[in-house]
Amino acid sequence: MKKLPREFRHIRLELAREPGFPAGDPGHGYDIVAPLNDEGKIDSELFLRHGNVCRVRWFASGKKDRVGRLVRGPGGRWGIDYDADGVSDEEAFRLGDEVFAPGEYVSIGDEDGTMHTYNVIVVREI
Repeated sequence: MKKLPREFRHIRLELAREPGFPAGDPGHGYDIVAPLNDEGKIDSELFLRHGNVCRVRWFASGKKDRVGRLVRGPGGRWGIDYDADGVSDEEAFRLGDEVFAPGEYVSIGDEDGTMHTYNVIVVREI
């Protein structure tokens, strides 16, 4: 496997507090592999060159993991493609504007368009 640029990170997100989960849920979230710039945002230029290795794993206790890839859509929207067809199966609104740093929060919409907030738990070099 070709070595990834140093900007690539493993990012772990866990569900933050919301109705039904007053303490959040560390068993529900995302593991993301993506390049980050110095501000902790997704590096769009590196994504364009290495998007094929930008992976996402969705996990939730008691459910089967879903593995897909990060995709960029029109208007700067980001999504997750679980079917390898290049079309977002799950909207991930404004991910390009989010800061991925421990303690920050990231909002991701699910397949039904419901927004959920996730806490950034880990950002580490690959």
